[in-house]
Amino acid sequence: MPVVVVESPAKAKTINKYLGPDYTVLASYGHVRDLPPKDGSVDPDHEFSMTWEVGTDSRKHVKAIADALKDDNALILATDPDREGEAISWHLQEALTKRRSIKKDTAVSRVTFNAITKDAVTKAMQNPREVDMPLVEAYLARRALDYLVGFNLSPVLWRKLPGAKSAGRVQSVCLRLIVEREMEIEAFKPVEYWSVKALFETPRGQTYEARLVTLAGKKLDKHDIANATQAELAVQAITSRALSVTSVEAKPAARNPSAPFMTSTLQQEASRKFGMGARHAMQVAQRLYEAGHITYMRTDGIDMAPEAVAATRDAIKDRFGAEYVPDSPRMYKNKAKNAQEAHECIRPTDMSKDAAALKLSDDDQRKLYDLIWKRTIACQMAAARLERTTVEIGSDDGQVGLRATGQVVLFDGFMRVYEEGRDDVEDEDDKRLPQIMQGDPARFAKTTLKDQFDKATADGADKKAILSDNEAVLALQHHTQPPPRYTEATLVKRMEELGIGRPSTYASIVTTIQDRGYVRKDKNRLIPEEKGRIVTIFLLNFFRQYVGYEFTANLEEQLDEVSAGARDYKDLLSKFWRDFSAAIAETSELRISEVLDKLDEALAPQLYPPREDGSDPRICPKCGVGRLHLKTSRTGGFVGCGNYPECTYTRPIAGEGAEGEERLLGMDGEDEIWLKSGRFGPYVQRGEATPENKKPPRASLPKGWSKDDMDLEKALTLLSLPREIGEHPEGGMISANFGRFGPYIMHQLPDEAKPVYANLKDPNDVFEIGMNRAVELLAEKRANPGRRGRAAAKPLKELGEHPDGGAIQVLDGRYGPYVKWEKVNATLPKDIKPEDVTLEMAVELANEKAAKKGTRKKAAPKKKATKKKAS
Repeated sequence: MPVVVVESPAKAKTINKYLGPDYTVLASYGHVRDLPPKDGSVDPDHEFSMTWEVGTDSRKHVKAIADALKDDNALILATDPDREGEAISWHLQEALTKRRSIKKDTAVSRVTFNAITKDAVTKAMQNPREVDMPLVEAYLARRALDYLVGFNLSPVLWRKLPGAKSAGRVQSVCLRLIVEREMEIEAFKPVEYWSVKALFETPRGQTYEARLVTLAGKKLDKHDIANATQAELAVQAITSRALSVTSVEAKPAARNPSAPFMTSTLQQEASRKFGMGARHAMQVAQRLYEAGHITYMRTDGIDMAPEAVAATRDAIKDRFGAEYVPDSPRMYKNKAKNAQEAHECIRPTDMSKDAAALKLSDDDQRKLYDLIWKRTIACQMAAARLERTTVEIGSDDGQVGLRATGQVVLFDGFMRVYEEGRDDVEDEDDKRLPQIMQGDPARFAKTTLKDQFDKATADGADKKAILSDNEAVLALQHHTQPPPRYTEATLVKRMEELGIGRPSTYASIVTTIQDRGYVRKDKNRLIPEEKGRIVTIFLLNFFRQYVGYEFTANLEEQLDEVSAGARDYKDLLSKFWRDFSAAIAETSELRISEVLDKLDEALAPQLYPPREDGSDPRICPKCGVGRLHLKTSRTGGFVGCGNYPECTYTRPIAGEGAEGEERLLGMDGEDEIWLKSGRFGPYVQRGEATPENKKPPRASLPKGWSKDDMDLEKALTLLSLPREIGEHPEGGMISANFGRFGPYIMHQLPDEAKPVYANLKDPNDVFEIGMNRAVELLAEKRANPGRRGRAAAKPLKELGEHPDGGAIQVLDGRYGPYVKWEKVNATLPKDIKPEDVTLEMAVELANEKAAKKGTRKKAAPKKKATKKKAS
């Protein structure tokens, strides 16, 4: 039986079903070899020779394939149809040849299929080929570049910037995008402007809104009305004139559907519509692909196979009618820079099956499949037909002009199924207008704009507004907004536009910069940490070329030429290494103080902006003597006083007034009481650290306490903790305090080995709880100490080892039986009894749960057999 090798066991299971008993289908479990993380794995002095090593976890999988080849001398490499898949096939062939499992007469072939369906797999087996070496060489060049950059640049960061973890060929450019966007936001100066609108009424009593577009005979730009005075004059100009409808123009318009999904656009839509991170979206798509539901999910192609186009058009006709099918199939061409993969788009393998028909149990898989199905159906549907209407209103003297716009959907077309999401809300005049005739008088409506005025000027609103006496004309204050922070979706889109990275790498890059602590995600927006800023500024000053957008994109183009067989990969590496090694050598000789001085100078406009009082922005605001300098620590960069240790002033590099700047709250006797901010949030401190008193008393702000509301009295209350409530009737003092898990009270009876802790719900109880309530809570806690100390549950069934290592069991839990694999717990479906669970079923449940949680499991280390002593 020929031995067929794919990447994953799930894929192997599906393919084995199609090929039948005449084939042995095994999984490689991803890459089997990698470069050892040590010096010399890529040797520039010997034509960039690369030392590969079979991973510890991969040895058993390679051995299983080698053992299978003893029974049959034919190997079919059926890994994924992209560069990574080609590389895995090459690695397998090399590793098995080295083991002498592949002999001179062993038939080795490579097959690829874009979808795991019986038809696709059968056709692939009928069209074998050899491993595509230009594609492999492009992979080798990429891997060597990433190694040379990471392995040579990261140590420079460790030595020059304590706390910096790593740099990468693409990850550092991605980080630069986020940091530069944040600097744009911080440097942004909002500009005030006003908009004016009026509410009119047709002769039939229907109302419509129009905005002011002409004032004093001049066409207005968006920011022309700059303040409240000008807005007041504009309102008066409208209300003091007779107005009429000068023109009504209706134009037909069409809206076409978006192209089918490729990797980057799928990640963007999954982020916009479901809040899925790029990595999680790819994990969910991987499972759909392995189950045979969708085509291969790593692609930047948007072509569809002719048979898929025909099936899509048939599905549209059956579900929505012939009028929704365009006369000819739609053809799409990728406009993204560096698009080169000749693969199909991401689409369902069976267009007749929507999400409901598949009956997917996993919620994320169901949502993502539904998204892919709708996008694919929509891309071959007829365009939506609209009618856009523009109504011009003006005064007889031409001094005032207003415009009302609206649209009517005449035929919904593809919009019946799907509309692409937007990254940022745009103002669009999509309202439907009533019937308005040219020459009609434009009378102010009897209904008013007072509700909008009240909403704009309500408590807590950040706008001002002006309402006319007749309440039909409203002026609203606005301020220009800074560019928005990147989401994962907009970051992937920007990387794609610049030609940075490849679709298969976007998810891992965005994940890496978060794992490194360079970026954090807050409300789906990516915000650079201080560490990320410092690393970016360092690279921009000392390795600018290598974090350049154009340089990185050009390198991708050269790698594409290698994959096309038009360029020698060793020549590419040689040219890169010549300049890069020189830059490394030059920077390695710099002292840390020189690096900090250079960064301090580069960051000066941001670190030391002009102060309102005109004083020197580099003079320490605390001691008034020392000068401020950029410093580094393990947690990133910060600004500190040069008069240390006499002055301990510090603040974040985001600038004065940024979160984290310390504030003197007042004096308690001779002690200064400070409000500061550290790694774990704001805290109050008595005095400053000195050589004699290295750890002055401090207390963190409880949850719900705002640092803006902190004063001396509150700080002293916190610093007085723990609070003694009183003597317990049975002996021992009861005290209250804040701990790692929130507010609590504590007490220990004379005969107790350990104190008893009882949690408090309200932080204020720490300062207010009395003896009666405290004694009652402690009694309840002693009577019901909780689940601690309970014996571990005994397994209902031992199933064996998970393919990735680790025991897998069925246990009985508080909410029913469940599968346990290391830290993953997966509840059994209601229709499955514990005794009926097989190992394969348990592995599938555990893998689905791990993917949903976004956890990444590591194979358990293989236990070494104990050597027997010779007798």
